Amino acid sequence: MPERKLSLNAVILAGGRGTRFWPRSRTRTPKQLLTIVGRTSMLEQTVARLRRLIPPQSIWSVTNAEQATALRKQLPAPARKHVLAEPVGKNTAAAIALAAIHIRHRAHGDALMAVLPADHFISKPEHYREVVENALAFASEPGRIVVLGIPPTHPETGYGYVERTPEALMTGGCSVFAVRRFTEKPELAVAKEYVASGNYHWNAGMFFWRVSTYLDALKEFLPQTYVALEELARHIGKRSYEPQLQKIYSRLENISVDYAILERATRSPGAARVFVIPAEIGWSDVGSWGAVYELQAKQPGDNIFSGAGHALDAHGNFFWAPGKFVAAIGVDDLIVVETPDALLICPRDRAQDVGKIVKELEARNRKKLF
Repeated sequence: MPERKLSLNAVILAGGRGTRFWPRSRTRTPKQLLTIVGRTSMLEQTVARLRRLIPPQSIWSVTNAEQATALRKQLPAPARKHVLAEPVGKNTAAAIALAAIHIRHRAHGDALMAVLPADHFISKPEHYREVVENALAFASEPGRIVVLGIPPTHPETGYGYVERTPEALMTGGCSVFAVRRFTEKPELAVAKEYVASGNYHWNAGMFFWRVSTYLDALKEFLPQTYVALEELARHIGKRSYEPQLQKIYSRLENISVDYAILERATRSPGAARVFVIPAEIGWSDVGSWGAVYELQAKQPGDNIFSGAGHALDAHGNFFWAPGKFVAAIGVDDLIVVETPDALLICPRDRAQDVGKIVKELEARNRKKLF
């Protein structure tokens, strides 16, 4: 008897806080819900890219209780029913597993999952859809784990890397490579070696597999989390679900899917289980205000204004002060971001440190500012 066609589902991970986008990004209005690049929010752009590929009623979002209401407002109506709010953050391995048991319940069995961040920018959406379609097709084989790899354009030290084997398989029009290993943020000299070799890609945090493949891997590598979530699965659709979610979720291991599943699966003996598809899709994780500047500047030294402004002997600056005319004189490579209650000023090359300000505000219990 032929196997039934698997339904396609997208799981959008939308629980981050985006602290490096302070002062615009706050606990209740995080980066993914803001208009950072383009005319719609990062979440809305993520959903829009899935059109014609995955229907809105098959889009799932995992977030936290503080952000769930605002997130629902930005989703298509059919997707609002599939917002899963974690009572406490337990990292991506648990968040994906939570979505997996809900998809299995709705599908009455197995299904395909595309796991996607809510806050990345992709300038080539048509090609992205082709790659995702091919990734899902390849991942439909039981046991396969597929990750998208971004061909590196420079020796970046802030990203994780995926090392591939030399031999290519094909799926549709895409090349697929077995993954040899995952490596975390390298030193600059090592990153240069990775880029020069041609065998490494940036890990974009986009994954594809069957629900059963993921849950089997969870059972193998995180058995306590697996048992706890199978217990929770028995309560889906019942009045007991919410109290059981509160009770069970705190017992889950706090670990990323990269460490918990992907890295361990590449070290397993036997045939390859993890594969990478190179994806030249115009990707950026938009990780800081500096990254926003890089996306918007047409040439080095451009000044970027959110509205009206003028620069005199000023170069390479990013100014976000909506509703105000900004005049810049004799300053270079600054980030300036104004909100009604806060003002950020920092050198562009220190944009990654903005998150440290948020930690300091938390330490001082300045709740209105974070």
